[in-house]
Amino acid sequence: MDSLEEKLEAVLNDPVNHPSHYTEGHRIEVIEFLEDWMLPFHLANTVKYICRAGRKDPSKTVEDLEKARWYLSRYIALLEREGK
Repeated sequence: MDSLEEKLEAVLNDPVNHPSHYTEGHRIEVIEFLEDWMLPFHLANTVKYICRAGRKDPSKTVEDLEKARWYLSRYIALLEREGK
């Protein structure tokens, strides 16, 4: 039978509901912030990629930031097309 510590560790490292790279060093998950601010999809993904840049795979930090830039650029272009 698993000890209390093992059960707690399993909950804290749940790769589906609470992956460790989503909460590492933070009191909340990025998703909680995004939901609270009700950001549009493009901006939410921009924030998500910035907050998690390099946490899952440090060798992909630049790639994560490029993804954030891609979503932000796409949102700016959308707003420009809509004349906002």
